[in-house]
Amino acid sequence: MPSLRQFFSHRLIWLALLVALGIGALFARAIWTIRNDEWSYAEQTNANLARTLEQGLAWSLDSFDKSLEGVAREVARPDVWEMPPELRSRVVFDNSLRARGAGDVLVLDAQGNVILDSGSIAPRKVNFADRDYFLAFRDRGEQGLFFGKPVPSRVTGLNILPISRAYFNADGSFAGVVVGAIRLSYFNELFGSLDLGSNSGINMFRQDGVVISRFPYGDADVGKTIAGSPNLLRFQAEGTGSFVGRAALDGVERLYSFRPVGNYPLILNVAQSTETILAKWTRSAWVLGSFAVLLMAGCLGLALLFVRELVLRQQVSARLAEAEHDLRTTLDNVPSMIAYWDASMHNRFANRASLEEFGTYPVPVRGRHISELVSETRYAASKPYYDHALAGAPQCFERTDKDSQGLPRHSIVSYLPDADARGVVTGLFVQVTDITERKRMENELFDEKERVRLTLQAIGDAVVCSDANGMVTYLNPAAERLTGWQAFDAAGHNVDEVISLRSPSSDQPLPSPRRIAMQQGTAMEAVRGVVVHRTNGQRCQVEETASPITDRHGTVTGSVAVLRDVTEAVAMAERMSHLAQYDALTDLPNRVLLQDRANLAIAQARREGKSLAVMYLDLDGFKEVNDRLGHDVGDALLVQFAQRLKAAVRASDTVCRQGGDEFVVLLPGLDGAESACGVARKILASCDEPFDLAGHPLHVGLSGGIALFPQHGDTFDSLSRHADSAMYAAKRGGRMRFMLYQGPHAEPEVVLPDATVGSAK
Repeated sequence: MPSLRQFFSHRLIWLALLVALGIGALFARAIWTIRNDEWSYAEQTNANLARTLEQGLAWSLDSFDKSLEGVAREVARPDVWEMPPELRSRVVFDNSLRARGAGDVLVLDAQGNVILDSGSIAPRKVNFADRDYFLAFRDRGEQGLFFGKPVPSRVTGLNILPISRAYFNADGSFAGVVVGAIRLSYFNELFGSLDLGSNSGINMFRQDGVVISRFPYGDADVGKTIAGSPNLLRFQAEGTGSFVGRAALDGVERLYSFRPVGNYPLILNVAQSTETILAKWTRSAWVLGSFAVLLMAGCLGLALLFVRELVLRQQVSARLAEAEHDLRTTLDNVPSMIAYWDASMHNRFANRASLEEFGTYPVPVRGRHISELVSETRYAASKPYYDHALAGAPQCFERTDKDSQGLPRHSIVSYLPDADARGVVTGLFVQVTDITERKRMENELFDEKERVRLTLQAIGDAVVCSDANGMVTYLNPAAERLTGWQAFDAAGHNVDEVISLRSPSSDQPLPSPRRIAMQQGTAMEAVRGVVVHRTNGQRCQVEETASPITDRHGTVTGSVAVLRDVTEAVAMAERMSHLAQYDALTDLPNRVLLQDRANLAIAQARREGKSLAVMYLDLDGFKEVNDRLGHDVGDALLVQFAQRLKAAVRASDTVCRQGGDEFVVLLPGLDGAESACGVARKILASCDEPFDLAGHPLHVGLSGGIALFPQHGDTFDSLSRHADSAMYAAKRGGRMRFMLYQGPHAEPEVVLPDATVGSAK
């Protein structure tokens, strides 16, 4: 900043600046004056052009309007319609406009049908009742001349501007419409001799904003509306004038000169883009502006040549002072002690840390011998290193001493000889860095590493580490036992070779969680699989979790996988799952599993229109066996009966122990009661042979009840109640029998081993 102020303090620079600014101001005024002249000329020219075009269009429309008015007057006379068609056509269309661009004139009746055609004696069979001009006269009572929306002609297919008048009956009622048309190409031909430049043209709109013509842009925008746009609002509000606006259809900024067309609801505007208007001025402005800049630059350049050398010298001096200050500030803030000693070991420089170590800060020590600044012990210990360094050999060593509080302080010391061009050592650079904190952290890191190593060796989970290439770097003892690999043997092998995780069901290899964790950079949740022991082939079920190992920058440098042996846990879970659904004594399904299978069987029977049966069984005299022979014999009887019961039914049937000596049999997919009774006979027959109970043959009977779906219930609970009711009826009826449930007010039907089922009353 001081040099910059000095630079601008030279009067020559200020004078050069004033002259340059004067030149720039003169040229800027000239450029702006030229622009205003160009703009005023464009405004006047466009306004004159708009006025000329408007007068021509108004004269043409006046002539056409008078023609339509004459036709409307003639067709309103009743006697005209009594004339022969040819004479009527000559009388009615005698006043028709036959100018360039005008189409045929049509006379429409009150229904919109063509009844007279200036182009043909026989009128065309076309209906125009849907046109906006017809609806305006018929429905809204429009008066006078009406300009319709530009549309393609239904006769020629060309875009036309319909112009129409209504005619009326003698009683004043609506009789029809006289409509003529001007081809839109006529306007393009009329405007075709004009060249306003790029993005410029002549537009004509209806008063409500409907586009009639946009020259030279073709018919793409014809029929569109700019209603509500800022430009149209100004057209409607001001009537005549000029302004700069941005077009609603293409967004180009233009100078608009606009006028209404005669007394008609039409607006004509000449739209010339501002870019075209100012194109010539822009080129002139660039030339003049460039010349002005050259003059200004030359003026300033001459002044700069005179003061450059002086300023450069001032800057060099300032930079040298700044560099010296920066160097001393930097060295004073370095945590190391930095000093320079000459060949006689007298000080030439010492930073703040060195002065604080010597105890002299802020007093400098330049010129003092090192023996004056350190203790005799330190000087004696360091002198051999000084001598070697002064002999030309750099020295670097660690040193441990005591700090001011008597605590150990570790330092790393370096002596670098400074030699001249002849190789003669003229002094030493000395740097002493305190590494006490680093030593402490190294010790803590070693202790932490040792704790981690002992922890990994002590835990029961297998831990496998790999590098970024997937090569094994570590196995703990648990991993060695699980995989059969020794740590030294596995080192350098691919980790997927050491712990290949396989599917428990299909034995197919599973995707490596470790590889996925490294690819995604996130820890993987536990994945269950099987690991095969390398040597004995033993298969162990494990849960593997994996996490990427990253450095301080987040780069993945390896992975760690933890495998927990869950073989016993899986076996226990499978056993508990089995016990949750099966009876512990007979290994038959329990009530929970029976309920689930029954609901499925009922749903299937309902879909297929089949039947199913629920049987309740109870051993006769089981309590006496327990009391007389003991519970162990009773349990043996239940096991043998369960085996006979399973042998008497189909594989698709379900035999369940309900509790005590009560059993339930589910028979799905039956055709009727006879099938269930047949199974009941087999079950009764299975009890004919005596049971071998601890060497004692014993005959044991049973009583059973049967309920059928859907006759006796449509839910398992209702079928169970009815089967249980039938079973107790069998017990009351003499035992060693089955009874078929017949309803709440009927006695169950008896099913004997060899009897034929009959109807129960």
